[in-house]
Amino acid sequence: MAKEKIILAYSGGLDTSVILKWLANKGYDVVAYVADVGQQDDFDRISDKALKTGASKVYVEDLKEEFVTHYIFPVIKANALYEGRYLLGTAIARPLIAKRQIEIANLEDASWVSHGATGKGNDQVRFELSYYALKPGIKVLAPWKDPGFLSEFKGRPDLMRFAELHGIQVQATGEKPYSEDENLFHISHESGILENPALEPTPDVYSRTVDPADAPDKPARIEVEFKDGIPVKVRNLDDGTMETSPLPLFMYLNKMGSQHGIGRVDMVENRYVGIKSRGIYETPGGTILHVAHKDIEGVAMDREVMRLRDMLTAKLSELIYYGFWFSPEMDFLMAAIDKSQEVIDGQVYLKLFKGNVFVTGRESTSSLYDQDLSSMDIEGGFNQQDSVGFIRINAIRLKAHSAIMSRKKHAWGVK
Repeated sequence: MAKEKIILAYSGGLDTSVILKWLANKGYDVVAYVADVGQQDDFDRISDKALKTGASKVYVEDLKEEFVTHYIFPVIKANALYEGRYLLGTAIARPLIAKRQIEIANLEDASWVSHGATGKGNDQVRFELSYYALKPGIKVLAPWKDPGFLSEFKGRPDLMRFAELHGIQVQATGEKPYSEDENLFHISHESGILENPALEPTPDVYSRTVDPADAPDKPARIEVEFKDGIPVKVRNLDDGTMETSPLPLFMYLNKMGSQHGIGRVDMVENRYVGIKSRGIYETPGGTILHVAHKDIEGVAMDREVMRLRDMLTAKLSELIYYGFWFSPEMDFLMAAIDKSQEVIDGQVYLKLFKGNVFVTGRESTSSLYDQDLSSMDIEGGFNQQDSVGFIRINAIRLKAHSAIMSRKKHAWGVK
């Protein structure tokens, strides 16, 4: 009888290596799938390890270009921030990883998919909602929610013993006492010793950015150009370096941001499952783009469109964090975001210095800014006497409210 085939999202770490062997021992034909979203890994080593651990086949998929163009840039275009601070670096990678996993399941005619996310976190939701949205009939085996797996593995020591018993190589020495997730957009640090929210992280926690105190004493000056809200060019104004293709452009901004200590965030956030958790994030290139994009909107976006877009952005950010990238409400919101960006064109000039991104100027062919109209020095076509009626009309309800409150206070005997 043929074994049931299962596609496992595999990283090569302790958890997914144990899961791979555990699934194989359960009688599944395990196909390991490794998503390259920009993490610094040895994919040849990971592939070889998967085969030695029991995988019948390994897919190593380079998703970096798609990640930048179809996931990172839309997040930037929407000004998406979860709880006003988190640029969604992990959250936005999960739907892409899940999408390719389902595509491989279709190629392999597999009925099952699996992942190594725990039952306490956000990633389980992000993966599984994406699976079901893309292939409603798919079957999901999530070991960290499986009673049999949980009875066998109470924690890390059990995983280590299982790995040793089955000859699974584990990099235990020198391992950091906290959890990390890395991709092209960011790196996150959480759990372990960082679970105490009062604890100041030691310098070795940060790996994507230099300490702002140690960043160059001379600022770097760059120009970022947008077309329809999407970055299309970055130019170093100091040495002339220029990038116009999405992936090289983003990688160059990562490099510049890293050198200048940009993009560090230390916050306590609300997980979708209701647990508060502390996350430390480094998002150098994304932070530069976020600042630049918001600024070009200031000169090129209509005021009322901006107000409405800002209302939508808060909900959109929440949907991404919660795992609803593939949903009708996300399609609706992204259509609105796309409409808002039709004239967001132009250049933003930036200064990178000691962990900060300073905007020094901007230009736009679709600018709504009228220097003469806003000038304090010349009339510029604005009749200041018109403001008399404007203010009187806006004061009508304020006068009415004041009169009502005065009558009430008089009736109550309040002086």
